[in-house]
Amino acid sequence: MAPAPWDEVPTQNTLFVLVTGGNSGIGFGIGERLIDEYLTTRSLSSHLVLIPTTRSVKKSQETIDGLRKHTKEFAASSEVLRSRGGPDYDPRQTTRRVHILSVQLDLCSIPSIRRAASQLVSGAVTSLSDDDDFVSLVDVKIPRLDSIIFNAGMGGWYGLDWAKVFKHIFTKGLVNATTWPTFKGAIGGYMVNPITGKKEEDKPQMGEVFCANVFGHYLFAQRLVPLMSRPASSTIAPGRIIWESSVEPDWECFTADDFDAVKTDAAYESTKRLTDVLALTSTLPGSKPYVDKYLNTTSQQTTQPQPAIPPKIYLVHPGVVQTTLFPLNAFMFFWYNVVLYVARWLGSPWHPITAYNGACAPVWLALQEQGWLDGARAERVKWGTSTDRWGECRVKKTEVDGWGWEESGGDGRAQAGAEARREETGGVDVTEERLVEFKELGASCWKRMEELREEWEGRADEVGKQQ
Repeated sequence: MAPAPWDEVPTQNTLFVLVTGGNSGIGFGIGERLIDEYLTTRSLSSHLVLIPTTRSVKKSQETIDGLRKHTKEFAASSEVLRSRGGPDYDPRQTTRRVHILSVQLDLCSIPSIRRAASQLVSGAVTSLSDDDDFVSLVDVKIPRLDSIIFNAGMGGWYGLDWAKVFKHIFTKGLVNATTWPTFKGAIGGYMVNPITGKKEEDKPQMGEVFCANVFGHYLFAQRLVPLMSRPASSTIAPGRIIWESSVEPDWECFTADDFDAVKTDAAYESTKRLTDVLALTSTLPGSKPYVDKYLNTTSQQTTQPQPAIPPKIYLVHPGVVQTTLFPLNAFMFFWYNVVLYVARWLGSPWHPITAYNGACAPVWLALQEQGWLDGARAERVKWGTSTDRWGECRVKKTEVDGWGWEESGGDGRAQAGAEARREETGGVDVTEERLVEFKELGASCWKRMEELREEWEGRADEVGKQQ
């Protein structure tokens, strides 16, 4: 394999981050914001390796080109970088420390997941550049991943239920209606065969939204464990699996008897509630046997056992962001965007609106010092992007129905957005009984996810043998 520009750089001066669904919306915003914050907060010799995934080679190249364009503009215009670089500052010295590569990943296709993971773990990645502002990368090895941000997904919506739009606004108010909407039109029953990535009624299938939002990421992360684990002697923090949820889901969104969200008309909210439950209970004793099995099994790509320190699992949400994930025509897209700004001006703390702003929490978590995260027990908190009326972003703890702020009710009523959310759901302070139920649900969900992983990996192996 060819030498990479980061090979001669001290490991503490490099950062490797993968973002799924990085070609548009919040995923692209994460890429832009990560570049900006990394360059302005790390040493002038540090290198960032950013790996957005997309579903096609064409989209991968467009994403690389777009992020490189953003990097050049930021390097040329940033007063912070000019101040740090001194009178002889050359933007090229900055852009040549940002390396953007991409792999193709279809989260509803196990073969695609396996190919992408294998390429990263034991293969090589190429990212050519005819622009001298960036280093051309040919068959370079990815030595580790510091964070993987699970942003990609699908909503399963067809548009708005207009009767519910007006009812919700007039009965609950504009802020409530645009933060926890009940008027998104959706049809349940979307199915997919994750072996072929297609709907095939004569073969085993699962919920498509569940597969895209949860199961595909779950399989992908397990196969990336070799890049995210660290030897016990390592001075580098273990990798971070950062699940991106939503501000919306509550207790009623998910039921265990509809685990893959096929029966419900709110499949997106169901999968995001499941994401919350899995992430927040990943360090608890009841979930430990299944999490240990998931993170510490021998890699599929190597005969060597996993290193001693496995990756850590965290949870974020971007707040309310206007993206094309929700299907609206251009006219409605514009006016819905206006409505979101009005909600923010009326005092909503959860309306960052733009993808770049919504990326605040995921990027913060990817860049935060490990010691701080450990001290804050960050694995047990849902971290959300919040803004003031003028769009200044910050990261806030978010109340989770049945869990509270960090495994307790605590001082929850002092936190932004709590009262409005409770008015919507009828929620109350977390009781011991409710918390026990949440933990038990977490253990059972981890168990079920491991059962599904083994079941579908086995099926994929059998199909592979027949080909």
